[in-house]
Amino acid sequence: MSDVNSLYPEDFIPESDLDLLRNCSHWAPHDFYGWHSTPHGSVIRTRQIGAEHVELLIDGTGVDMVPVGDDIWIASLERRESADYRFAITWPGQSPVVSADPYHFLPTLGEQDLYFINEGRHERLWEVLGANVHTYQTTMGSVPGTSFAVWAPNARSIALIGDFNGWNPAQHPMRALGSTGVWEIFLPDVAPGARYKFAILTQDGTRKEKADPLAKATEVPPGTASIVSESHYEWNDADWLARRADQDVATSPMSIYEVHLGSWRQGLSYRDLATELVSYVVDNGFTHVEFMPVAEHPFGGSWGYQISGYYAPTARWGSPDDLRALIDAFHQAGIGVIIDWVPGHFPKDDFALARFDGPALYEHPDWRRGEQRDWGTHVFDFGRREVRNFLVANALYWMDEFHVDGLRVDAVASMLYLDYSRNEGEWLPNEFGGRENLDAVQFLQEVNATVHRVHPGVLTIAEESTSWPGVTAPTWADGLGFSLKWNMGWMNDTLRYFSLDPVHRSYHHNEITFSMVYAYSERYVLPFSHDEVVHGKGSLWGRMPGDTWNKAAGLRALYGYMYSHPGKKLLFQGQEFGQISEWSEATTLPFGDAEGWEGEYHAGIHLLVRDLNRLHREEPTLHTQDFEPSGFQWLKADDSANNILAYLRWGSDGSAILVVNNFGGTSQPDYVLGLPVGGRFDLILNSDAAVYQGAGNDLASSLHSSDQGWDNQPHSLHLHIPAMSTQYYRLSR
Repeated sequence: MSDVNSLYPEDFIPESDLDLLRNCSHWAPHDFYGWHSTPHGSVIRTRQIGAEHVELLIDGTGVDMVPVGDDIWIASLERRESADYRFAITWPGQSPVVSADPYHFLPTLGEQDLYFINEGRHERLWEVLGANVHTYQTTMGSVPGTSFAVWAPNARSIALIGDFNGWNPAQHPMRALGSTGVWEIFLPDVAPGARYKFAILTQDGTRKEKADPLAKATEVPPGTASIVSESHYEWNDADWLARRADQDVATSPMSIYEVHLGSWRQGLSYRDLATELVSYVVDNGFTHVEFMPVAEHPFGGSWGYQISGYYAPTARWGSPDDLRALIDAFHQAGIGVIIDWVPGHFPKDDFALARFDGPALYEHPDWRRGEQRDWGTHVFDFGRREVRNFLVANALYWMDEFHVDGLRVDAVASMLYLDYSRNEGEWLPNEFGGRENLDAVQFLQEVNATVHRVHPGVLTIAEESTSWPGVTAPTWADGLGFSLKWNMGWMNDTLRYFSLDPVHRSYHHNEITFSMVYAYSERYVLPFSHDEVVHGKGSLWGRMPGDTWNKAAGLRALYGYMYSHPGKKLLFQGQEFGQISEWSEATTLPFGDAEGWEGEYHAGIHLLVRDLNRLHREEPTLHTQDFEPSGFQWLKADDSANNILAYLRWGSDGSAILVVNNFGGTSQPDYVLGLPVGGRFDLILNSDAAVYQGAGNDLASSLHSSDQGWDNQPHSLHLHIPAMSTQYYRLSR
C-alpha cells in the first residue's frame, strides 16, 4: 500500500482551501476533489468520511489510495491524460462498494441554461434545477444517478445532504457555477426515493438545512425532506388535449366543482379518487373540477394556500404519478381539471423558501412589501427576474408535467395593491407615488401571456375582488391577460340578498339586479366557493331564512338563478346537496347521513343541481353568449314589490330561454309578463317541482304567448309563478 511519502507536494490540497473544505465552506470543491493535472502527471482526490480503505479502479487495475487526514484519500499517477475511473470504498464491517466519483463529471447545466436562468427566462426551469435523474455514458459503462442544482446567490457554500451520506454536509459540497448563483453536483447511484436537503452556509456563518425549492416530491408532513422523483406515468389523454387546444371558453359550457381532496371523502388516495371522485363529478354533470391547492404545504389547516413546495404535489394522498393518474382519469371521462395556484405569498417556515440563503431572496427585502402580516406570510419579490422565472416556470410545470387545464390564481388583489390589508405607514408607494404594484402587474401579464402562448386552450382564472380594470383583457391591450375572473361582487350581493327574509327583499332589489350593470366588463365565473362556507359564515343552507322547507326552496331558487345568470359557474363540495354544517377540512362530507340531510329536501337539491348542469351543457342559450350583451335581455327588473325577476337568455344560434324568478314568499298565480317575441314556451325546469321536493304546483308544460302587448312589449304571457322558485321555459317559434 502506498503511503504519504509517495505523494508530491502539489498532490496535497493547499491548507487555505483544505480549511474551507474541512468547515464545509468552499464554493469550488470540484477544483480539488476528482481528477487534476499536476506537473508530474495527475492526482485524484476524494473525501470519504469514515471509510477504512479506498481503492482507485482505472485501466482494469486497482491502485490503493493514500489517506492523508480529514478523511481525504489521494492517488498520484504519472499519466497526464484524463481517464474514466471508479472508487472501491470499504466501510467498517462491509464489503467494498464500487462507485463513480461525483467530482469527475461536467455540470449538467449548460451555458445556455445558465444564461436563461440569469435572464429570468428559463421556461423549463424544473429540468435543470432541483433533483433530476440522469445517466452518464462512460468508457467503464453507464453511471446512473441524480443531478442536483439550486439557485442561492447569497450562500457562502452549499452541501448536499441526505440518506445517501448520513446527512453529513462535509461529504458532498456543491460547486458554484460562476456568478449565476447556481450550485450544482451530480451524485452517482442516487435513485428515486432518496431523501435530501441543501445545507446552506450563509454569509454570517449560519448553516440552514433547506428543502429544495424545485423538489418534485416531498415527505408526508410533518416531514420536510425533499425526495428524488422520476415519472414513469404513461398518459392516455391525447384526444382530450387535442380538443382542449381548439376550445373557446367564451362559448363553451363551464360548470366547476371545487374540491378539497382531503375532506371530500377522508382517507382516499389520489388513485382512490380517480375512481370515486371522477364518477361522482360525471354523474352530477359538472364540466370541470377544481382542486384547492395540491402543491405541498406544511400545515393542513391552510388547505394548501401556504405552499412550501411549489413543484411537489402534496404527499398526503400519494405520489406525483398518482396525481397524474387522477387527472388522466378526469380527462378520459371528459372533465377538465383546474388547480388553485398561489403565487402571491408563501409561509415563513424555516425549512422552505423563507430567507432561503440568508437575506431575503424569494421575498421582497423590505417588510412593507415583503410581508403579508394578516396571514403571517412572505410576499414574493415580483421585481426580481429570477423569482418571476421561478413562478412562471412553475405555472408551465403543472401544465407540462400534470396536464392541468387551468390555474385559478389565488388572492390576486393582494398582489396588485401595495396597500392591501396594510395600515398607513405599512406600505411603500410605487415609483409614481401610487398604490399599484407595478412589478406584480408585469408578472401577471408575463405568466398569462406565456401560458397562453405555450399551452393554447389552458385557462387562467383570477380570484380578484376589486374593480381593477382589464383583468381579462389581453396583455396586448394592456390588460392582465386572464381567461376568466371570479365575480366576487355578484357573489356578495346575491348571498346578502338571499339571506334576507322575503318580506325585506323588496327594499334590497337593487342588490340582485346590480350585477347586470357590469356583467360584461370582464369574463366572469360566478363562484360559491369554499370561502363562503368557513370561518363562521356557516353553510349556504344555514344562510337561507325560514324553516327547513323555506331553506330548501331558497337554495333551489338560488341555484336556478345562478345557472341562468351570464357567466360560468362554480359550486364548492357539499353545496350540490345543501350541506347543513359549515365545511371543515377535518371531516368527510356528510353524504346522506343524519347530520347532512333533512328528510328528502337535500336529495331534491342534489337532483336539481344535476338537472341544472345537464341543461347548462345541452342548451346553447345558457352558455354560448355568457360574455355577450346580446345573450341577455331584461323583461322584468323593476318589480321589487313582488321580488320578481324575468329575462330572456339568447343563444348564439338564435335560441332563447325565458327565465322567471320569484324570490318572494307569495305565489303569483296569474302574472302577466311582456315579451319581445311570441311563440310557444315549453317548461324545461321548475325548481318548485315535486321531484325536487318543492310544493309541486301544477304548472302547464307549455304556454302560448298572446299578441296583446304588455309593459311596452308587443306580446305577453300569463304565468303561474310559485313562491321561492325559478322556472325555465324554452321558446319554440
